[in-house]
Formats: sequence, structure tokens, C-alpha cells
Amino acid sequence: MTAKMSRDKIAEAIKDKNLQGWALAKERDAIQKTFRFQDFNAAFAWMTRAALLAEKMNHHPEWQNVYREVEVALASHDVGGVSDRDLKMARAMNRFFEESRQ
Repeated sequence: MTAKMSRDKIAEAIKDKNLQGWALAKERDAIQKTFRFQDFNAAFAWMTRAALLAEKMNHHPEWQNVYREVEVALASHDVGGVSDRDLKMARAMNRFFEESRQ
């Protein structure tokens, strides 16, 4: 079973270059990031790719999409905070974002 990470451990983990742009949420135990794309189609394609991975992992993000921006919050509800699964999903989202820009 995955364990909840302390805020100090999360803060240290998100310093990793593969987690660039992710930050601790201020009002809850989660990490968050806003992704900005060229247009709506690019944002939606990225969301589709992330959704397929989320379904495979059975670990679904909280997100909101407005035109070319996608705001994402990741938390493991079964542990009541951030776990290794969230960091894995965040790394994949960053990788998908970089690949969408190539």
C-alpha cells in the first residue's frame, strides 16, 4: 500500500527537474500545476493522453480546462494526501507536456 508523504518530503521531491513547475497546494495536501498549451486542441490531446494513463494506473487527477490552460491537482484520496503515485503521475504529465511541444 502507498503511504502519505510528509509536506517536507513532498517539498524536497518536487525540486527534481522531472517535476518542474509542481508546487504544494496551500489549502490541502496535494500538489498542483497549471499547464499552458498552444491552443485548445493541444490541451485536449494532452488531457486525453493523461486520462489514458490515469485509467491504467487507477489514479485520477482533479483538473479543470479552460481553453488552452489545464489546472491539475494530484492527491491520493485513499491515503489522505500526496503519495508516490502522485509523483509518478506528475512526472508523466510533465513528460507528455514536453512531448506535445516538439
